[in-house]
Amino acid sequence: MTAGGTRMSPAREALFRSAAELFAVKGFHGTGMADLERATGLGRGSIYHHVSSKDDLLFGITTEYLRRLIDVGHGLLEEEREAADRLREFSRVVVREIVDHLPEMTVCFRDLHAVPEARRGEVLDLHRAYEQTWADILQRGVDDGVFGESMSSSIVVKAVLGLHHYAYIWLRPDGPLGPDEVADQFVDLMLDGIRAR
Repeated sequence: MTAGGTRMSPAREALFRSAAELFAVKGFHGTGMADLERATGLGRGSIYHHVSSKDDLLFGITTEYLRRLIDVGHGLLEEEREAADRLREFSRVVVREIVDHLPEMTVCFRDLHAVPEARRGEVLDLHRAYEQTWADILQRGVDDGVFGESMSSSIVVKAVLGLHHYAYIWLRPDGPLGPDEVADQFVDLMLDGIRAR
């Protein structure tokens, strides 16, 4: 998927996935175009048909999941839902995204500094918009009188982000709990502390 919900072509998606797996193992700077050719089975010309450069590939990997999550969060905010259900659904989507795209998440956290300066601001803007999506979901619960007033504080938003995103270190597709069960445990933990008294 890309911004606005349009789907990537299967070939482009496969290229991004292979690149993310390579970058996650070898690092962005440790991966050459020859590595990408071997991993994808594509010639250099075919790779450049989908991206303009290795930097372009890194930019796509570090932004694609953010665009998807922002779109989902905004969609949830437009729906009439109970605040706790909205929070639970977004948590599940985020944890599933982490499990399904672990190489991309690894690259995003570790190699953000390698995004060229000219485009790094755009990546950081997306990070801020994603964080704001969490803040808006929590604030909606405050506005509805379901969550306590402290949920609108930036430190709580950071804690919620940390709860989900530092989990990528230990979340694995073959783990004892599925992504939805992990997300539900996170939300149950949060709801015990954030429901309005």
